[in-house]
Amino acid sequence: MTEKIKSLRVIRSLSFLGADIKLARKKRRISIQDFADRVGVSTRTIIRLEKGDVGVSIGTLAMAFMVLGEIKRIEMLLDVSTDDTGLMLTNEQLPKRIHRPRNRRPKSSHTEMSDKTNNGGVGF
Repeated sequence: MTEKIKSLRVIRSLSFLGADIKLARKKRRISIQDFADRVGVSTRTIIRLEKGDVGVSIGTLAMAFMVLGEIKRIEMLLDVSTDDTGLMLTNEQLPKRIHRPRNRRPKSSHTEMSDKTNNGGVGF
């Protein structure tokens, strides 16, 4: 049983998406029956998908995109590199200042340093 979507914006967006899927299918000259067979669902499910029915599974949507040759669009649907809100929230969590670590080693004389010389040729 599907839950009722209360957002008119979501319903409208799904309706537009369904219409775009239908248009893409027709441009590729794929019948509803062939499309349903390739997606792996019934023709009724394809009709519901193309109407923007909220009860159609995301798996069916992804398969439809794959059949249409547009699976990359699903993969990039919420690309985190272009998620302005997510990037803003991440940037807000960055520290305001970065302090240089303090040198906590006691100062030693030149003779003590020469006793601890690194013979490996690398010194930091």
